Amino acid sequence: MQTSALKSTFIRIRINKLFELFVVSVIIISALLVGAKTYDMPTRMVVLMRFLDWFISAFFLVEITIRFLAEHRKRDFVKSFWNVFDTLIVLVSLIPAENAELAVIARLVRVFRVLRMVSFIPELRVLLVSLVKALPQLGYVMLLMFIIFYIYAAIGSTLFEAINPNLWGDITISLLTLFRIMTFEDWTDVMYETMEVYPLSWIFYLTFIFLSAFAFLNMVIGIVVNVMEQEHANAKAEAEQESGEPNLKDIQQQLNQMQQTMKQLAQKK
Repeated sequence: MQTSALKSTFIRIRINKLFELFVVSVIIISALLVGAKTYDMPTRMVVLMRFLDWFISAFFLVEITIRFLAEHRKRDFVKSFWNVFDTLIVLVSLIPAENAELAVIARLVRVFRVLRMVSFIPELRVLLVSLVKALPQLGYVMLLMFIIFYIYAAIGSTLFEAINPNLWGDITISLLTLFRIMTFEDWTDVMYETMEVYPLSWIFYLTFIFLSAFAFLNMVIGIVVNVMEQEHANAKAEAEQESGEPNLKDIQQQLNQMQQTMKQLAQKK
């Protein structure tokens, strides 16, 4: 009975909105603390920040322990990628930063504690998962984009090498120049320089910008938005299942089954 009551207490703490808000506040303070350490400060402030750093590490350890103990089945805690990620970040952040050999590693890990904001806020998790799931589709877009880049780089290196070898000397330099053009970094200077020798070279630049900056960029945005919509729908469905709210598809199936049952009863009569 005591174990069940203690578990219920942990569950109430985990789902408490004030507790979640406090955890988010501690994560924000941890991020600000990382930035503050990059400045030169008095000795008292250094001691205070060291104390805050250990307090944050201890709090994260307690928070992870509460989440683990509040789980109905402990194996489900390990199955969640975000739980494992948070646990690793918290455990590694306990490395003493005062140790000269491990100081750099400890500081770097404390920087990654800011990523706990992503794992703790569902909306940020949806964004990150959507981006990761969109990578396979984006890979084909990037491949096609590289082909276009390569073709234009070969053309530019062939035609404009004599005009400016620093920008069009070989295929690799031409690729960098094209990336500069795609990001609109003083691309008109590059175009006007070649137009003095080839007046129609503006066609080369405008077609490349249309393909790379407009067409491919919109394709990337479309893929990411499509995956995000699917992930939002999945997250909403999971939330409805966890809260016990009926799903529209389940209701429709039940109605269809009731209609079939009524038809069968009518046929028997």
